[in-house]
Amino acid sequence: MAEIDSREFRNWGGHFATGVTVLTVHVGNTVRGMTANAFCSLSLHPPLVLVCIQHGVSMHPFFEVAESFGVNVLADDQKSLSDLFAQHGEHAEPMSGAPYRLGNLGSPILEGVLGWAECRVVERYAGGDHMIVVGQVEEMATARPDAGPLLFYAGKYRTVGETL
Repeated sequence: MAEIDSREFRNWGGHFATGVTVLTVHVGNTVRGMTANAFCSLSLHPPLVLVCIQHGVSMHPFFEVAESFGVNVLADDQKSLSDLFAQHGEHAEPMSGAPYRLGNLGSPILEGVLGWAECRVVERYAGGDHMIVVGQVEEMATARPDAGPLLFYAGKYRTVGETL
C-alpha cells in the first residue's frame, strides 16, 4: 500500500465543510481555549460528543487531565474570535481577553456564541497524532438561534449559502 502524504490528506479532508468551535477547559487556576473543527456529535442516548486534540499543541496537557470541557459553536460574525483562539501559546489575559463565564462544571462558556455545550469527560483514546476525548453533554444552549454558523471549507472561512 502506498504511503499517504500528510499535506495531501489534510487538503483532501479540508473538502469536508465543518463548523468552527472554540474548545475550552478550566484546570486548576487556568482557563484556556482553542479553535477546533475536529468536533462531532457521537450519541443521542446518552448525549455524547467527541473532540480531537493534536499532540504537541499547548492545550493537549490540559485535555489530558480536565474533568470537563466546553464546546462553543461560533456564529458567522465571529471569525475574529476563531482567529484569536487559533493563536499558539500563552496569552496575557485569561481566555485571551474574550468575555466568558464558568458553566456549572467549571468550563469557560464564551459570551455571544451561536451555541454551547458543557461536557463531562467520560473517555480518552489514542488516535494517531491526536487524543480523542469523549464528553457527555451535561448542559447546553442555542444562544443565538437566528445567527448563521461560521464554517471552514478548503482552508477558508465560509458562511451558509442558499437553502437547497
